[in-house]
Amino acid sequence: MTAQTIIHDALFLARKAAPATKADQQVAQDLLDTLVYHHVERDGLSAAAGLAANMIGQSKAIIAVYAGFLPMVMLNPKIVKRAKPYLATEGCLSLSGEKTTQRFDEITVSYQDRQLQPHVQNFTGFVAETIQHEVDHCQGILI
Repeated sequence: MTAQTIIHDALFLARKAAPATKADQQVAQDLLDTLVYHHVERDGLSAAAGLAANMIGQSKAIIAVYAGFLPMVMLNPKIVKRAKPYLATEGCLSLSGEKTTQRFDEITVSYQDRQLQPHVQNFTGFVAETIQHEVDHCQGILI
């Protein structure tokens, strides 16, 4: 396991991520390892439900989230459908405090797996909220 340090530099986090390619396999693995490491509270940080690659210092469009009990990695995720808006109060491992933001209870995401195979998948509830938060990170949007 190669868990990475969580980045707290708001200027770096505010940059839009570059598309992920096959050459970013190690970034995807490091991100997954870091998510698993931070899935429980440690190092003074709350437990993580998801991470974006820029949170470990890599400006690539890669996210890792827990979908139920299993972590999954998405390269170049895009939310292509949203339904059932609501207001959520969220925190972030990279930033202090919490902020209220609009989220959607149902989303459809297009993404590539680690072999760059395309997928389209529906998500609901907390998993959907987590994915939206991490996709925002890829766009340089901070809550």
